[in-house]
Amino acid sequence: MIDPVRPIAIDDIDQARARLAGTVLRTPLVKLDLGEGGPDIRLKLENLQPTNAYKIRGAANAVAKLSDEDRARGVWTISAGNAGQGVAFAARRFGIPCTVVAIETAPQTKLDRMRALGATIVPVSYDRAWVAAETHEFEGLEGTFVHPFDNHDFIAGHGTMGLEILEDAPEVRTVICAIGGGGLITGVGSAIKAKRPDVTVLGAEPETAAPYALSLREGGPRKFADWEASFVDGAGGKSVTERMWQRMRPVTDSTITVTLDQTAKAMRLIAEKTRTIAEGAGALALAAALTGEASEGPIVCIVSGGNIDLDKFAELVA
Repeated sequence: MIDPVRPIAIDDIDQARARLAGTVLRTPLVKLDLGEGGPDIRLKLENLQPTNAYKIRGAANAVAKLSDEDRARGVWTISAGNAGQGVAFAARRFGIPCTVVAIETAPQTKLDRMRALGATIVPVSYDRAWVAAETHEFEGLEGTFVHPFDNHDFIAGHGTMGLEILEDAPEVRTVICAIGGGGLITGVGSAIKAKRPDVTVLGAEPETAAPYALSLREGGPRKFADWEASFVDGAGGKSVTERMWQRMRPVTDSTITVTLDQTAKAMRLIAEKTRTIAEGAGALALAAALTGEASEGPIVCIVSGGNIDLDKFAELVA
C-alpha cells in the first residue's frame, strides 16, 4: 500500500532537522565571485556532505523514521548512485543490511562507494529501474523499500536545506534546484514557500532529459520521448510521475532547461571558484542561473553532488 501524497509541512522539516543533527553537515553557502557587474549567485555546497551528495539528508531521515520492525527487515532502494549511498550510509549507522537496485550505467565511483558502505548491488537497466521507481516494487527483493524521491520522509529531510538557505541568506530572491525525480526541489521548495512565499523556486534540467519543463508546458505529468543518457546521470528523468507532479507543482514556480555544454562549463566554474568538484547534476542549477533566465538575485544554486569519476570530470572540464 503506497501512502497518499500529502504536503510536506514545515513541522515535518523541523523534526527532520533535529533527527539529522550529528549525521549531516550544515553545508556552506559560498558567494560566487563573477566580477564587477556580475549576478549575485551563492552556491549551496551539498557536494561536501559525507557521501558528497544531498541525498544523505533524505535517506538518513527516512531510515531513522522507520519502525524497529521495518528496519530489522533491512532496507532497499533504487539509485543511479547518490540515493544508494545515502541509504547505505544510514543503514550502516543502524547496523542493518541494504540492497541497491542500481542503474548499470552509473559512474564506477558511485558503485564503488555504495559497496564500500556495505550495500549489495543489483545492477539493472535505466528502464527497469524507472519501472521499479514508479511501481514501488522489484521482484525478488525483500526488506523495507525506501523510495529515493517519492517518499514523504525522504523529501522532508531535503527540506532542511531550505531552512539553512533562509538563515544564511535571508535576502535571497531565487533558489534553483536540479530536477531528477523531483524530491530535492519538493523538499527545498516546501521549506522556502512555507517561510518565504515571495522567493522564487526554479528547477534546472538538461535538454536531453527535461520532462518537468515539458509537463509544465502541457499542463500535466508527461514522458520525455527524446530522452538521452548523458554525463548528467544524477538528474533528468524519463518522465514526471503523477505523484511527483502533485508534490512539485504547488511549491515550484518554473524550470530552466540547459545544454550539456552549459552544464560542463558550470562544472568547470565551480571547480575554479570553490576548488570543489560538482558532478553533472550538481552543476545544473548554476548553469541555469548563468543563462540569465532566472528571476532576480540574490540567487542560491544548490550544488547537489560531486560524485563523478575523476577521469570523466577532467575530460569534461578540460
